[in-house]
Amino acid sequence: MNIAFSLYDFFPFGGMQRNMLAMADEAVRRGHRITIFCSLWEGDEPAGVEVVRLPVKGFTNAGRARHFVRLFQSTLKNRDFDLIVGFNKMPGLDLYYAADSCFAYKAHYERNFIYRLSGRTKRYLINEAAVFSRESATKILEVSRKERDRFQRCYETPAERFFTLPPGISRNRSLPDDFQALREEARRKLGVGAKTFLLLALGSGFRTKGLDRSISVLADLKQQNIDARLIVVGQDKAWPFEAQATRLGVKDQIDFLGGRDDVPVLLQAADLLLHPAYKENTGNVLLEAMIAGKPVVTTDVCGYAHYVEDASMGCVVEAPYAISALSQAVKQCLQQPADHWRQLGREFARNDEIYSRPAFAVNVMEQLGDQS
Repeated sequence: MNIAFSLYDFFPFGGMQRNMLAMADEAVRRGHRITIFCSLWEGDEPAGVEVVRLPVKGFTNAGRARHFVRLFQSTLKNRDFDLIVGFNKMPGLDLYYAADSCFAYKAHYERNFIYRLSGRTKRYLINEAAVFSRESATKILEVSRKERDRFQRCYETPAERFFTLPPGISRNRSLPDDFQALREEARRKLGVGAKTFLLLALGSGFRTKGLDRSISVLADLKQQNIDARLIVVGQDKAWPFEAQATRLGVKDQIDFLGGRDDVPVLLQAADLLLHPAYKENTGNVLLEAMIAGKPVVTTDVCGYAHYVEDASMGCVVEAPYAISALSQAVKQCLQQPADHWRQLGREFARNDEIYSRPAFAVNVMEQLGDQS
């Protein structure tokens, strides 16, 4: 098949972007042709895939989104595709990868009427309705069943249009045979002492991922005379969180490393993944840490938090998400010997389901292509 993927912006350290590439790679491996349409592409282009950059203009995100849709639809008139797969909500899609939460639910149930009057809100609601309304024919790859109820509450989307994806983490996060050497070298480069507990915050979108909570936990541990550091890996603005760290007296205990390609090594350097997210449909990073043999402290809003509980690979903190509760969970995990977590991680890594998202997604694409 000849398949078009649409995505507003590509940057190499975004979770949705990495999932898109994994699906593209799987489709190409099966002999399909993939063309990715975007307005911005950062980093290397994938082998075997055509990347088309659309000259999008606009002073706001909503304006750029509107222009992207117009350019994309205009371009499609001159190209012959068997399937149109979107990674952002917009009209004209055969299949949508639903990484984002329900915007209509937020606009109508979590915000006031003034929020709904803005041009930005109206534009995003139009794009979302084009995918989820009863009248739409777009099929939906949902990353978690959590949001389906909200979409159906707002749009009455028929259940038969949803396909629930399994997780799709990369096997290169698994605990390697030479983990000890990797760990020692990585900690040496980071300047972390052998007796210092190294906490890892992993993921772009620092606010959503709860980085402010992680910094507060670090400050709480310091007050208890626990020697800990925090490394932050992801692509976002660091300065608000650096200011918070300064106020709390832990600025010297935090390193903002930006987006990194050596995440498997950093996972081995760390002692624990701290992911107290405010909102997280899934949370691949939880599973990545687990197969690397690292305990996880997270919040119950994460769609994949149940994997942590089921595998006994850390602590899932429930509302009201007090810093003291998060800090206590961290201490409990750090009290267990590292070999305990490595053994549990090896057992969890044998679960083939957690790697199968790209294959499942392309199976759906092929099914839809056969029906067209």
